[in-house]
Amino acid sequence: MKQKSKPQPPAWYNNIIKKHTPPRPLFRNCLAAFLGGGLLCALAQTAHYLLTLGQITDQAASTIVMLSTVALAALFTGLNLYDKAGQCLGAGLAVPISGFANSVAAAMLEHKSEGYVLGSGCNSFKLAGAVVIFGLISAFLFSFAALLLDMI
Repeated sequence: MKQKSKPQPPAWYNNIIKKHTPPRPLFRNCLAAFLGGGLLCALAQTAHYLLTLGQITDQAASTIVMLSTVALAALFTGLNLYDKAGQCLGAGLAVPISGFANSVAAAMLEHKSEGYVLGSGCNSFKLAGAVVIFGLISAFLFSFAALLLDMI
């Protein structure tokens, strides 16, 4: 069975697009993403290290750092600082945990006019819902498989 190819725009139209599209600074964008993500991860690792210097266990320090990262990303999203930083640092701020918090908080802010329950609550996981669902399902399956392997 032969697949239909997509219709291509005429060459003159492509020339107009190329003429009016500004060039993307690829190296600058990659460097900004690398430095932004690296800075975020370095700050989190420094906080973890400082917490473990005291009487806090490694697991408790990891939990505190993760919760703090999520809370700060949601707060900065609400203050419209996360988007401004994201424009400068690009994909570097899309480190999974902070990007997840940003997507949930942004969806909640977008639908807050519909009320707390039906607006913010119901729409908060529209963007990140797939991550939550597949995370829960895979956690259940792996836990069940580990349980079965322990029985054998």
